[in-house]
Amino acid sequence: MMWLLFMAMMGALMPTVGAKRGIEEGMIPLLKRHEIQVLLKAGFSARDVAERSGTSVDTVRRVRREDEVQQTDDRTARAGRRVGRPSKAAPFASKVSAWLKADPNLPTQELLRRAKEVGYVGNKSAFYGLVAGLRPPRAAPVVRFEGLPGEFSQHDFGQVDVTYVDGRKQRIHFFASRLKYSRYAAVTIVENERVETVVRCLARDFVTFGGLPLMAVFDRPRSIVTKGGKGRAVEEFNATFAQAIVDIGVGVEMCAPRSGNQKGSVERLVGWVKGSFFKHRKFLDETDLRAQLAAWHVEVNTKTPSRATGEIPERRRQAELARLRPIKVIPEDLPLRLPIFVGPTAEVMFEGVPYSMPPEATHVAGTVFLYEDRLLIVAGRFRAEHRRRKKGEPPAPLPEHRAAKIAAVHGKRAKLYQKRQHVLDLGPDALTLLTELTHRDPKRSSGNVEEMFAMLEKHGDEMMRAAISRAVQRGHLSVSGVRRALSASISSTRVATEVVSLAQPSAVDATLLSNEPKPRASPARKTARVAHPRARDGVSQLPLALGSSAPIGGAT
Repeated sequence: MMWLLFMAMMGALMPTVGAKRGIEEGMIPLLKRHEIQVLLKAGFSARDVAERSGTSVDTVRRVRREDEVQQTDDRTARAGRRVGRPSKAAPFASKVSAWLKADPNLPTQELLRRAKEVGYVGNKSAFYGLVAGLRPPRAAPVVRFEGLPGEFSQHDFGQVDVTYVDGRKQRIHFFASRLKYSRYAAVTIVENERVETVVRCLARDFVTFGGLPLMAVFDRPRSIVTKGGKGRAVEEFNATFAQAIVDIGVGVEMCAPRSGNQKGSVERLVGWVKGSFFKHRKFLDETDLRAQLAAWHVEVNTKTPSRATGEIPERRRQAELARLRPIKVIPEDLPLRLPIFVGPTAEVMFEGVPYSMPPEATHVAGTVFLYEDRLLIVAGRFRAEHRRRKKGEPPAPLPEHRAAKIAAVHGKRAKLYQKRQHVLDLGPDALTLLTELTHRDPKRSSGNVEEMFAMLEKHGDEMMRAAISRAVQRGHLSVSGVRRALSASISSTRVATEVVSLAQPSAVDATLLSNEPKPRASPARKTARVAHPRARDGVSQLPLALGSSAPIGGAT
């Protein structure tokens, strides 16, 4: 009875395990689903999409019913799925390999017959799958194909060692893009080959092309492929790149390693750029190189017929524009999503630069939305937008974060040290000044810190840093010296503003200088126009607030 009960339980579990295995085997990467959705939206039939994406028609139809891909984390999608039982054909792998080594052309049916003679009892589908993985690939003929209008664009990194006229040598990295059909090209000098460089150049080049092709073909840059597969397959893309591709709205296709014929061009893209631009030119410096590159773009795109097509690329691009899809996001508004963590000092370290966050956000994980000139940090319910800074620049916390951090610190001494640290973060000159003030008169050091911090809160990092630097350069190592430098800076800024304002013609002057007749304004309107510059002069006579304020901790 117990044996029958055990067999019944196993019979109930086996279909579940098989179903799980079927689901696992049937999974395709989310970026591949995005590619299928792009092709379907372009109007291709399910059969055409299946052939282009390397999937089955049933898979295409299933993806058509799914929601649009918004994220590309395949690991999360596979969470909770278990791999089924090992195949019954697996123990026969060594025998099948030996048979195929002796005769690579043996039919699979003959191999199955031999396997059954030595004890194989599984089904033929599992055995056929084993044979397909073990059979040596047949050498395929080289196929050259021409792209259709709006179908493909090619992208690749390249590098070349340039010797300038004066003998200096420099390694130049560049990112090259080209529309497959028209041969319209765009080449950008870059500093590195990181994933952000790929995405930024890709987005800008699509704007240069005038729209999005169906597919962007890459020569497998290491920065965007986290885990490669066999042939052209990619098991895992860089997560940041994959999400950016979804945001841009273009499909991605990879060339197999050492398979340049898959690009379909007679000439390789990087080799063509080197031979056409870098090989026979001489450059004075990098500035001259960039200027010649801009002129070269005009030459190869608008004046010189392509060797492959015999036509000028710009003319073919004009015909191709009708098939390019509209740009979804302009490069300046394209964010890269990267994981971050708010440290115990309420700062996020990103690319070696600290960015401030509210004190309540400490120890919270989040995401940084990285733009070209700024970044937005989102950690739970907390958000902060900063100007993007380069490594080595001094910290620049947001004023509200600085005030909140001081308020969150307990104890008078702790608050004082926190204020002093904010002043020290202004740079080496601040360290020189505070060191001199502290050793010159230790009893007044607390008051000096309080006054310096008050000026920092009032005038901001940039003005305070410039004032301290000016005071140190002139040898005025005192709080009053910093105050005088601030006053001079504010006065010069106001004078410059007044000069610019007065240099602009008023509405009355513009009317008198115009050759075209203008409608007459009412007397009240004329009076307001004439009085406006005088009102501005009145504002400029206001006293400086800083010069009239009393010192907080006593002048030194």
